[in-house]
Amino acid sequence: MSVFRNLFKQTLIYGLATVLPRALGIVLVPLYVSVLGREQYGIYATLMAFLILGNVLLSYGMETAFFRFINKHAEQKSEVQSTALTSLTVTTFIFLGITLLFNDSIAEFLDFRSEFITYGLLILALDALCVLPFVWFRANEQPMKYAVIKIFNVLVNLGLNLFFFLWLPKLAASAPGSFWDTINLTENKVAYVFIANLIASAVTLLILLPRYVRIGFKFNRLIWKGMMRYAMPVLIAGIAFSINEAFDKILLKYLLPEDIAETEVGVYAACYKLGVFMTLFATAFRLGIEPFFFNHAANASAPQTYAKITKYFTIFGSCILLFVIVYIDIFKLILIPDPKFWDALVVVPFILLANLCLGIYHNFSVWYKVTDKTRYGAYISVAGAVITLVLNFLLIPLISYKGSAIATLAAYGSMMVLSYFLGQRNYAIPYDIRKIGGYLMLAVVFSALSFYVFEGNLIIGSALLLVFLFWVFFAEKDELKRIAKS
Repeated sequence: MSVFRNLFKQTLIYGLATVLPRALGIVLVPLYVSVLGREQYGIYATLMAFLILGNVLLSYGMETAFFRFINKHAEQKSEVQSTALTSLTVTTFIFLGITLLFNDSIAEFLDFRSEFITYGLLILALDALCVLPFVWFRANEQPMKYAVIKIFNVLVNLGLNLFFFLWLPKLAASAPGSFWDTINLTENKVAYVFIANLIASAVTLLILLPRYVRIGFKFNRLIWKGMMRYAMPVLIAGIAFSINEAFDKILLKYLLPEDIAETEVGVYAACYKLGVFMTLFATAFRLGIEPFFFNHAANASAPQTYAKITKYFTIFGSCILLFVIVYIDIFKLILIPDPKFWDALVVVPFILLANLCLGIYHNFSVWYKVTDKTRYGAYISVAGAVITLVLNFLLIPLISYKGSAIATLAAYGSMMVLSYFLGQRNYAIPYDIRKIGGYLMLAVVFSALSFYVFEGNLIIGSALLLVFLFWVFFAEKDELKRIAKS
């Protein structure tokens, strides 16, 4: 059972690297809500959705290929690392050069201000150049360095946002005509969000540059071709995933009437942020578990270990789902203080459950990663993307952002189910489906009772949460004791 302790340690550190920055970043949500308003917040959310797709395209599956090849070709580890770094660096500069040439045309086509597109392209390039150094930390089991740099990035971003939105207006007002007054924007304050992000990404790259020197620029064409063959299905899966993750905001912008589109995107994106608690947990878990999956793939007991990990992931995720739903009226006051945004709170249960399904899917997806059948990941993700697009096109004109939330849950739920059944046919893992399904169903039922029937009654909701926790404890206490003693 010591393997679980090691996994817990890795996940805890990666969790800090994920949760603490996002927790600091979440402070910005009430600031954005109050300063930007619904329309400008909608602009921010839509452009960030495009950046999610851009990040996937610029990394093109090389992150997952890197993990696989340094384990599969341990004797050529340094060549794998330098080849991957060279590939990503060259493609990033080519992308940046071409897109900046057509910056105005892109802005006109997407209906954004030209400077916003410029900021977005530069952010994409800087973040892409940081991908391999961060993967190197994970692959070489240096989670503390990974965590410290990630946290510093968000501290810089947070500090700049606070400066631009809170301190700069005061400096400008106290000294008319000064430098501070000339850079103080009275309209389109959303530009500050992108400027802060851009500076933070640049500082992060500067910190990571020594890792470029250590890894070095070499290129092994044979290794690169193998990595690209492995990575291409991952890229397709990533594109499909970005559609599932971000295209709802984009489609809301273009499918709703122009006079309400940005506002609807704004309220939806703000309430979507309440799903961040599940996203943080699932992301931290995935960052810790992915190297673990590859490192233990050759162990005879690997399938049993994967099954236990998935069960406990579902337990923790179900607790988060129920906890957020029970105390949603408290969270909304903290994170979304403007009541004008609260109409979209109805999407929160769907988004939380969708992200839990996505996390379970990532656990189920281990089979195609360790067997080099990444094409199945592409098939599953494309199926999810098709569901996302079809349901969004059908439902947005009818029920606006509620349709987007339903589409997200349908897509991730379908991906979870597909991955399980395909996995059992290709790499059987003895998941305890009875318990996994039971915990998930009980959490969903209790969440529905709290949100829809008792309408946020804290006493009843807290009682339901305690019942769920006691149920889990008594069902799992013997195995938890064995893990604790090992």
